[in-house]
Amino acid sequence: MKAYKELSKAELIQLKEELEAAYSDAKGKGLSLDMSRGKPAATQLDMTMGIMDALDASSGMKTEAGVDCRNYGLVDGIPEAKKLMGDMIGVPAENVIVCGNASLTIMYDTVSRSMTHGVLGSTPWCKLDKVKFLCPVPGYDRHFGITEHFGIEMINVPMTAEGPDMDMVEKLVSEDAAVKGIWCVPKYSNPQGITYSDETVKRFAALKPAAEDFRIFWDNAYVVHHLYDEKQDELLDILGECEKAGHPDMVYEFCSTSKVSFAGSGIAAVAASKANLEWFKKSLTIQTIGYDKVNQLRHVKYFKDINGIQEHMKKHAALLRPKFEAVLKVLENELGGLQIGSWVEPRGGYFICFEALEGCASQIIAKCKEAGVVLTKAGAPFPYGKDPKDSVIRIAPSFPTPEEMAQATDLFVLCVKLVSVEKLLSAME
Repeated sequence: MKAYKELSKAELIQLKEELEAAYSDAKGKGLSLDMSRGKPAATQLDMTMGIMDALDASSGMKTEAGVDCRNYGLVDGIPEAKKLMGDMIGVPAENVIVCGNASLTIMYDTVSRSMTHGVLGSTPWCKLDKVKFLCPVPGYDRHFGITEHFGIEMINVPMTAEGPDMDMVEKLVSEDAAVKGIWCVPKYSNPQGITYSDETVKRFAALKPAAEDFRIFWDNAYVVHHLYDEKQDELLDILGECEKAGHPDMVYEFCSTSKVSFAGSGIAAVAASKANLEWFKKSLTIQTIGYDKVNQLRHVKYFKDINGIQEHMKKHAALLRPKFEAVLKVLENELGGLQIGSWVEPRGGYFICFEALEGCASQIIAKCKEAGVVLTKAGAPFPYGKDPKDSVIRIAPSFPTPEEMAQATDLFVLCVKLVSVEKLLSAME
């Protein structure tokens, strides 16, 4: 296909007329599809219904050590759940606290605790003149929502194929004591599907922050969310690397089973050094009498061990893979060679990230919505909801069926073409 930038003005005008006619037809189809968030489809949730049978009224409700899960106690989680979550992210059980149903809650609490009580004896962030966080972009909007909620200044750090721009991270962290943290989705990142390289992880572990209370917020949300059995990304253990580098306290690692078992009804955990965990526990004993140990036990009974999780995730992959491939096929067939957009082909995670021509994302999303397909709001993958180039669009293929995904992507590429042509024509005026 001929690149749109190589077309003459007359050719672009003719193409615009053809695309407008096709768009008018598309609007008449009455589509109503939602690709705005990475929600598991009902078929995925149905696949996990057996977890409801893992416990019943006749089940033994005690841990292997004899603790009754129906009663108070074990504020840091039952040992079996600590091992299950530790094995999922590749860290020892003694480095894990199992909490409630969502890792986002743990992250929010961690930032809140840092604001009000400081980190391991450091000055509470709320008493400082300025607190800053580094935000790899495009990134996860809910991360940015937390730091914005607390009035923390967010600094964009561009993502590369290896992870965040580490030259920039190292410079900012080492020179500015107001930089207290960085958000990371290190495996199958949201939304690009990038996994941090070994070198990137080692450079994170070797950071020399100006602030003694600087922390890496390592949200390993998609650690077991592969799309393929053979082509799987590997990620170095950040806790182990930080310990080797002599900085064991510099990282908090978060994870959950929200997209392994039930979304919002799984179990979540944080992994960290002994000192950090003791800091967590001091607040936990005030904050809660204990998390839902019955749900923890249910998950352990159902999955049994890491092998059970891995086998279960293969079933998820079998449902998700056709949806991702449907999107990628349409993108390649319809946009390949036109030079009006680019995308990454992820090996896992929940999203496909599309980068349109500068200044086009908002219009593409608006046109899709007008024709019945809802995408994530433009700017969402950036702090303050502001994409400096207005070019990044996050596609969430998980919820619709593969057939619906193909339909939605057909409309999406039509909108990309139409908005891109309008952009190129406006540049000629």
